[in-house]
Amino acid sequence: MQPQTIIFALSKKITIMKHLMFSVFLSFAVLSCFAQDTNELPVLDKSPMDMSYYPNNYPVLKIQDKVTEPVLARVIYSRPQRNGRIIFGDLVEYGKVWRMGANEATEIELYKNVKIGDKKIAKGRYTLYAIPAVDSWTIILNKDTDTWGAFKYDFMKDALRVTVPIEKLNEPVEALAIFFEKTGSGCNLVIAWDNIKVNLPINLK
Repeated sequence: MQPQTIIFALSKKITIMKHLMFSVFLSFAVLSCFAQDTNELPVLDKSPMDMSYYPNNYPVLKIQDKVTEPVLARVIYSRPQRNGRIIFGDLVEYGKVWRMGANEATEIELYKNVKIGDKKIAKGRYTLYAIPAVDSWTIILNKDTDTWGAFKYDFMKDALRVTVPIEKLNEPVEALAIFFEKTGSGCNLVIAWDNIKVNLPINLK
């Protein structure tokens, strides 16, 4: 083999090795950055956030062109789990303001003016609180939104307080559920957790 051929072959091998080493280095750098980024990602919350609309599944109905009535309300809330605990009267104390969920206080958005109880409520976004008792709940709509828990709750900002009866369930609900049910005059906001269910009537008339 000619010296020039040997030199060319060696040079080619060195070039290939350089490319290979650069690729390995780049791969480690990318993996290192990715690992660093994933370490900074938020962990899965024990009480995941959820959303309910009235009409139910409104966004899906909208993209399917199946909407038969305009959107009335939306609720955003976190869903704590029961995990064998006694909820009402223990974890959620009677007579104290509860965020109606976990983490950020639950919020409801009304897309129309409505009537709740005997009071007219203007469309807009409100924080939802509850004060549970043995036989009833006091439901509160408060004008102070984007807050955590009930630590900064200010009754002076209440837009509504209404008392509703509780319903005992035969089967306990594991994860807090808040959703809407259609009625003849609008809908009910339904709150169910453990062995308790509460309906808050929301009327259009």
